[in-house]
Amino acid sequence: MAKGYWIAHVKVTDPERYKDYVAANAKAFEKYDAKFLVRGGANEVKHGDLAFDRHVVLEFESFAVAKACYESPEYKAAEKIRNEASEGYVVVIEGYEG
Repeated sequence: MAKGYWIAHVKVTDPERYKDYVAANAKAFEKYDAKFLVRGGANEVKHGDLAFDRHVVLEFESFAVAKACYESPEYKAAEKIRNEASEGYVVVIEGYEG
């Protein structure tokens, strides 16, 4: 079975409040056994105009689990904080099964 992933591109607008989001999302990520593959770090945009400076990739057991985590009450509580502290995009995607 192919793994599931979240890919997020984020611009943090309130760094102090974003710390609250990081603390809150830990509940959902632990429950759904998420693994961070990328969490911030140095980056270079090689093509296009990407207006976000923070990038995150999370891995889940499957696409279904990745979707369930995003829709979970635990993550929905964290999402409210995320929306107060940042702008960005989150894509839930099924991995390649090759």
